Amino acid sequence: MNLKSLLLRRSIEILVVFGIIMTGLFLLFHAAPGDPISMMVDLTMTPEDVERMVAQLGLDQPIWIQYLYYIKNFFTGNFGTSFHYGRPVIEIISERLPNTILLFTTATILAAMAGVWLGKIIAWYKGKAIDTWTTIFALVCNTLFLPWISLLFIWFFAYWVGWFPLSGMMTPEIWVNPEAGFFAKAVDVLHHMLLPLLTLFIVNTGSYLLIMRSSMLETIKEDYILTARAKGLSEKQVRNRHAAPNALLPVVTSVGLSLAFSVNGGALTETVFSWPGIGRELIFAVSNSDYPLAMASFLFIALVVLVANLIVDILYAYLDPRISY
Repeated sequence: MNLKSLLLRRSIEILVVFGIIMTGLFLLFHAAPGDPISMMVDLTMTPEDVERMVAQLGLDQPIWIQYLYYIKNFFTGNFGTSFHYGRPVIEIISERLPNTILLFTTATILAAMAGVWLGKIIAWYKGKAIDTWTTIFALVCNTLFLPWISLLFIWFFAYWVGWFPLSGMMTPEIWVNPEAGFFAKAVDVLHHMLLPLLTLFIVNTGSYLLIMRSSMLETIKEDYILTARAKGLSEKQVRNRHAAPNALLPVVTSVGLSLAFSVNGGALTETVFSWPGIGRELIFAVSNSDYPLAMASFLFIALVVLVANLIVDILYAYLDPRISY
């Protein structure tokens, strides 16, 4: 199957799966307890005002009509207005999403690079001390409970030692100062970002290291590795040019899905560090029954994950010509 056929088939599958997800979310939120109108009504409104609001939101229509409006609004970019903020949902997501991408994409890429590099090296020294101790370290990192290690780092590095801010993404005094330039603001964001970045890096590196090591151990058993050695290539050339590229496939899958799921901001991480991202906003929306914001966030995350799967499939075909669809 060529690339065009793959894209067409996967696109159809994505549309079908996304349609199922949209329908499921609509029914789930429609069945959720609570009345969205009660959150928007104030004491100055008359019963006629309330009825007019119900009609404007289409809540007086049959459920199938509401569903059609829901589908139409999503594909026209109309995600509604947040009950809590009183602002369009798309504006809130647009403000929070770059913060999430900045933190979690950086952490994922750095952790993947470190994990791949360490994994391909220690696999070459299987059974030796460096392999044993590095694997134990990776297992410990991979099993760390993220909220616990986050709170521990905040207590030690931010509160006890005082190297980093306790929370947030910026220092208000710097950002409201008209004399503060771009460099000063960038350094301030980086200062706030380093502690959550360090936490995510430590936890995620272990996972990528173990995946790469396991894949390398399988790859070095292949016949083409024996052939490469028979040609007189050095161990470093065999490892880096022949074994490592073919062992990357499981890592590509893990990194691709990690980047996709990072769009939800690692909700617990953003909440612990008070990082103003979309994950923290999602928890707030669900906790406060802000249905338009919560629904739009869930749908956006689902769409990104589906597209990420498509990108991973395409990368697979490029990395390994033996794979066909």
